[in-house]
Amino acid sequence: MAAQAMSIAPDLDRIDLTDPGTFAGTDLRAMWARFRAEQPVHLHPATGGAPPFWVLSRHADVLAVYRDNKRFTSERGNVLATLLQGQDSASGKMLAVTDGPRHRDIRNLMLKSFSPRVLAPVVEGVRRRTDALLDEALERGSFDFVTDLADHIPINTIGDLMGIPEKDREQLVHWNTQTLSRTSSEHGAEEEWLARNEILLYFSALAAERRRHPGDDVLSALATGIVDGRPLSEDEIVFNCYSLILGGDESSRMSSVGAVLALAEHPEQWEALREGADLDTATEEVLRWTTPAMHFGRRALTDVELRGRTIAAGDVVTLWNSSANFDEDAFVEPERFDLARTPNKHVAFGHGPHFCLGAFLGRTHVSAMLAALRTKVGAIEILGDPKTLYSNFVYGYTSLPVRLGRAPHA
Repeated sequence: MAAQAMSIAPDLDRIDLTDPGTFAGTDLRAMWARFRAEQPVHLHPATGGAPPFWVLSRHADVLAVYRDNKRFTSERGNVLATLLQGQDSASGKMLAVTDGPRHRDIRNLMLKSFSPRVLAPVVEGVRRRTDALLDEALERGSFDFVTDLADHIPINTIGDLMGIPEKDREQLVHWNTQTLSRTSSEHGAEEEWLARNEILLYFSALAAERRRHPGDDVLSALATGIVDGRPLSEDEIVFNCYSLILGGDESSRMSSVGAVLALAEHPEQWEALREGADLDTATEEVLRWTTPAMHFGRRALTDVELRGRTIAAGDVVTLWNSSANFDEDAFVEPERFDLARTPNKHVAFGHGPHFCLGAFLGRTHVSAMLAALRTKVGAIEILGDPKTLYSNFVYGYTSLPVRLGRAPHA
């Protein structure tokens, strides 16, 4: 996460974590270090008509709440945008905001499409596309790593996994980025709502086609699946498709972009990668360092005592991965980007019952990018300031102008 220019408010109560602008104009590492040291269990004041909410910034506390599905629920939202509204329209239908036996049964149904047999050709597709796109970029020399390269890989992976026609994938990327207010404050709630509905309508039509002609893909598994003796509802099918697109596309893109920026800013680690750093270990460090999903959240089902403070039943609790992954109590020298870091118990994919279903594919994307970079690229040069995503949920970049030099042997 690149350092930002603006200083931190002297009073932590004045930091507005609901404002996407906070994450584009603040020294975020320093901000979270203060929260961990001064107010690890912080009650964020009410803002703009929304209720107050708890902010957890320590790794141990974040892990504890992720694991605790008895005293905390996801069913009234799992990110600030929905939690502060008091509800999520996908509650009890989408895996991320469903708890209990229904969550377990739908997750098990979807896991069949994430088996090694099904994923083998998908993983090969990730590697093939990454190599091909990087070769094309190297021919140009100078390009935008986000729009010219990273934008085109994860959506095609999810497309392969779900059997989405190739002609539709670019449009889905466009809708997906709009749902996250990707570019600036000018992109408001109405555009997000319209883009989200376009995605839902698209999957509704595609699911109907898969019921008639099922294939070996996750959409077919959802469209034809039986849970408790009944098919999934239309909402369950469509909302879970939406969740896969949203999570699998954006987070993987942001990790790959963040990896290139980090390697350019830490030349000794770029050299370590080129000299043969272990790809699995390096991938985990990139995921920790970039942490695209900055937070998730829960609502308390009962009163909970934590570090001398009482979280009351019904309170919103936010779990800040972007702070937990830099907690001094959990990581040795967390401010150091170290591709050889081990152990590395980051929470970039969450933890517990709601651990990200697509974590394996997310790791595959980062690993394939690192492998391609060290094989094909000799030098990385950042040509201009990266443009930060306008979001209080996903941290990443909308633009990263670079010049990549081809390795002599590539």
